[in-house]
Amino acid sequence: MMSNVTRREALFGLAGLASASPLRAASTAGPTIESHVHLFDPARVPYTPDAPYKPAAYSLEDHVKLVDAAGLAHSIIVHPEPYQDDHRYLEYCLAHEPRPGYFRATCLFDPFREDTPQRMRALAERWPKRIVALRIHEVSMTPEENGPIRNRGMKDPRMAACWQAVTALGMAVQMHFIPGQAPAIHALASKFPETTVILDHMGRPGDGTEQEYEQVLKLASLPRVILKFSNWPAYKGDLEKLTRRLYDAFGPDRIIWGMVGSTAADYQKQSARFEELLAFAPERERASIRGGNAQRLFFS
Repeated sequence: MMSNVTRREALFGLAGLASASPLRAASTAGPTIESHVHLFDPARVPYTPDAPYKPAAYSLEDHVKLVDAAGLAHSIIVHPEPYQDDHRYLEYCLAHEPRPGYFRATCLFDPFREDTPQRMRALAERWPKRIVALRIHEVSMTPEENGPIRNRGMKDPRMAACWQAVTALGMAVQMHFIPGQAPAIHALASKFPETTVILDHMGRPGDGTEQEYEQVLKLASLPRVILKFSNWPAYKGDLEKLTRRLYDAFGPDRIIWGMVGSTAADYQKQSARFEELLAFAPERERASIRGGNAQRLFFS
């Protein structure tokens, strides 16, 4: 896999990115960065016993095929729940990336465990400048003390202590949440204004009321809150209208594109949809959302 580094380095050089890949013909300004890819290989690293779900494999090798075909400049591995706090496959992917410095990644640790700051620091020290965020799952309004790492109480002092530890490590907090949790996120983001906060999957607009989603949009008032433009199929409403609302709230410099596809054909389809949804924006702003913002935030 690493034997073609020279060829791939030429492929991924930003100056030649547009011409290096046939799938980039529709967009010639700036890099495309996949800001949200889950990588799974249960044959190499089995899922944990308490995995909330057990998906089919989408391995590093599978993703590299897309990287080559689409000419992706970088990808951010979002460490997935089936592995819980076992980061062995994530570390394998970092060790076997398609070219040096290609990947960044998030981690998943229990915010309530006392040793979480030490474990985050140890992972970050093994992979300097690679672990960019701690992902926190808040997909219910009912707090859970135990079980899979999700739905820990946002108002619990241990959550604030975890945010403080993340801030001290220079990482972002990446929130995967339902809209009803937006006020609690606002409270913590206001308490830690120097912390970058990433809102996954457009704040899951289909999983709350309109009133609750208004609170998601209010998070845009905090200058270090970034919205991830991802997981479109989960939203069954008017995606064109939602896209404009998000653009008007967060602006083109605080939106990043994610889930660009898993195959070359899927990537072509997603890219075409991206251009349709953001046709109202100038190309330079689409380029920022397509990859420029992620480049600045995570790869500079």
